[in-house]
Amino acid sequence: MKCPQCVYTNPDGVKFCLSCGEKFIKNNTQENENSFFYEFAHYVDMVPRFQRSIEPKFQNIFSRVFHNHSELEADRLFIVGTALTTPKISEVKDTWPKPWLFARVFIISLLAFAGFYLGVSYFRNVNFIPGLIIVGAFAVPFTTLIFFWEMNAPQNIAFYRVIYVVMIGGILSMLVALVFFDILKNIINPITIGIAEELAKAITVITFVRYRKYRYILNGLLIGAAVGAGFAAFETAGYALRALLSGDGATLYNTILWRGIFAPGGHIAWAALTGASFCRVQGDEPFKFNMLFRFRFLRVFILVVLMHAVWDTPITGMFPFGQIFLMLASWVVVFLLIRAGLKEIGERKINV
Repeated sequence: MKCPQCVYTNPDGVKFCLSCGEKFIKNNTQENENSFFYEFAHYVDMVPRFQRSIEPKFQNIFSRVFHNHSELEADRLFIVGTALTTPKISEVKDTWPKPWLFARVFIISLLAFAGFYLGVSYFRNVNFIPGLIIVGAFAVPFTTLIFFWEMNAPQNIAFYRVIYVVMIGGILSMLVALVFFDILKNIINPITIGIAEELAKAITVITFVRYRKYRYILNGLLIGAAVGAGFAAFETAGYALRALLSGDGATLYNTILWRGIFAPGGHIAWAALTGASFCRVQGDEPFKFNMLFRFRFLRVFILVVLMHAVWDTPITGMFPFGQIFLMLASWVVVFLLIRAGLKEIGERKINV
C-alpha cells in the first residue's frame, strides 16, 4: 500500500504510513492517540519467535549485531521514552533484548577517532587534538551506554534524558568525589578511593531515580550506566590531557587505548550495578534513607567498592590480567541483574 503523501510502500493492513504517519483511514471513530506509535513499533519490532530467547546466551543476545537494519529500526529506538511514545507495560517484551545499535555507534566512533588521529599524526595539525581526546574518551563509554539503553526493555527513558544524565551526572559525581577526597586526604589508599568514587556515583544515581518514575531494575541499570559513562569519559579526557601536557604522545594514545578497553568493566558497570540494586530495593515505594542499609542494596554496593579497590591495588599482575578478571566478574553480575529486571517486567505484566 503506497502512501499518497510520501509514496512510501507500506505493508498491507496498516492504518498509518510507517514513514510519515499519514492516516489512511479517516473516519469519526475515536482512536487511541498512541495508536500510530504502537502500530509502528509492532511493525518494526517483529522478530521471528525462533530468534527470541529468555536465556542470556551470547549467541542469542548479540545475534542481530551483524544483520542488516533499516533506518526505521533506528528511528524506532530513538522515539521511545516520551509521554506519547512510552510503550504500555503489556507491550513490553520480557524476553532478552537483542541490541545492535551499539555496534554501529562503536564503528562510527572509531572512524571519527581515526580521522582525528590522521589530522594529528599525519598532518601535524594541533587543532585536531581536542577532538582526538574527546572522541577517544567518549567512544567506548558511549558505546557501552547505548548497549544499556537498548537493554532497557520498558523503553520509558527518552534518549535526550540519557544524555542529560551523562553530562550532569558525570560532572556532579566527579565533584562529589572530590569533596570526599578532600575529607579523606590524609588516608588516601585503594579502599578509600573505591569508597569515595563509588559513594559519589551512588549518591548521584539515587538523586536521579528517587523522585522519578524510573523504578524498574533495568531503569536503574541505564541511569547508573549513564552516570558511570560520564564519570569514565571525563576522567579519561583528564588523564589524556595530562599525558599530552607531559609531552609524551605515546602515553596519550596508550591512555586512551587502555582506558577504552577497560571502560565497560569499570565505572560504567559499577555505577549500573549500584543503580539497579537501588531500584530493586525501592520498587514503587517512596524513598526512605533506610533503603540504603537493606541487604539487597548493601551487598551490591560493598561488592562494587571492593572491586574498585582491588582494581586500583598496585600488585603484580593486576594490569592487565587482574583487571580483565574484574571486568568479566562485573559483567556476570550485570547480566544477573538484567535477568532479574526482565523477570520483574514479566511479573508486572501479569499483575496489570
